Amino acid sequence: MDDPHTEDTPRCSVEERNSLILQQLAARRVQVMLFVCGKRINSPRGADLLNALNAAGHLLANHSYSHENYNEPESTSEALATDIAQCEALIANHSGFRRRFRFPFLKEGETLQKRDALREWLRERGYANGHVTIDASDWAYDRKLSQRLKATPAIDLAPFRAAYLTHMLDRAHYYDRLATTLTGHSIAHTLLLHHNLLNALFLGDLLDALERDGFRIIAPEQAYADPIFAKQPTTIPAGESLVWSLAHEDARLRDGLRYPGEDDTYEAEALRRL
Repeated sequence: MDDPHTEDTPRCSVEERNSLILQQLAARRVQVMLFVCGKRINSPRGADLLNALNAAGHLLANHSYSHENYNEPESTSEALATDIAQCEALIANHSGFRRRFRFPFLKEGETLQKRDALREWLRERGYANGHVTIDASDWAYDRKLSQRLKATPAIDLAPFRAAYLTHMLDRAHYYDRLATTLTGHSIAHTLLLHHNLLNALFLGDLLDALERDGFRIIAPEQAYADPIFAKQPTTIPAGESLVWSLAHEDARLRDGLRYPGEDDTYEAEALRRL
């Protein structure tokens, strides 16, 4: 789960949003790993948010301080390394801190030099990649939900819930099929979600729907123990879902992949109807 932040949203303050997410996770005995963007929690309110997440038994990992796109030509490995260290300083004192780094936007470098320089820096610092296997666009649905609630606070949330669950289940099954075709067997997945209003309202529904569809929810470190997470794709530009990157290396699968793996433009028609 990415990007806990301290902005109030329609219907929820920061504290209310976090409480709703924690309640839904606790009710299902689910642990998450929060990938923290430093600039979004660098305040007393942000510290309280992290303390509550840590106290509830969830894990905290690094998502950089500034959330810059590493695939932009002006971005350098030296600048991103400094940015990662700046975020680490804000989260490393928590018992739930783990040395995993998730690249902002899942972009891991548009050149071989940038990709490999950051991989080496992370290795030297003791970090593992916080790979996503199931990529999705919950952030796009959250953005549309917030826009609609600001304009019409009393809107019916049922269509948003239905569209969100449809999207997430579709993406979960797509990447699971791709992984099975790629490896010949099931893998442990990591699902990209965000700490936002959408999940404050519907996270429990999503977890229940995934289990009804045959998925079993496991702890983050159990998932990351799967051997697939030790692989280092050779794709350039680097990044996207780990499953996507590995599939891009496979001539059988490459032509069926879209780039980027997920984007709000792919959801334009579904979002337009909301």
